[in-house]
Amino acid sequence: MAGLIPCYTPREPHVLNSLASGRRLALRLLLWQLFAAVIVGLVFAALGRREAIAAAAGAAIAAAGTALLSMRMFSQVGGAGMALGRLLTGMILKWMVIIGGMITIMFQWKLPPLAAITGLAAAYAVNLLAFRFKG
Repeated sequence: MAGLIPCYTPREPHVLNSLASGRRLALRLLLWQLFAAVIVGLVFAALGRREAIAAAAGAAIAAAGTALLSMRMFSQVGGAGMALGRLLTGMILKWMVIIGGMITIMFQWKLPPLAAITGLAAAYAVNLLAFRFKG
């Protein structure tokens, strides 16, 4: 009976992805979102300076939230409970940055909300590209 149970050595990793792979994907996503911020800002420059700033700022806020989440998520190696806790706190921090940033853009700076929301949506549309083409 003892021969039927597989024996694993402690050094043998049993994970599908390494932490470095996740960090690379998060960096790629962040760079794509910053690129989208520049592109959306240039597109909205045809409508005016305020619209261009609002669109670029909306996309940049999404990139800042992604950076905050990835820094929190990939900070250290731990167990599954620790990883879930870091993911949840990172998501909460990310949405606090995004909501606070959009409130600042629209109400404090009084920039056009349609351009800001379009920039935010464009930065999140980049997620499809970043996760589709892993390189």
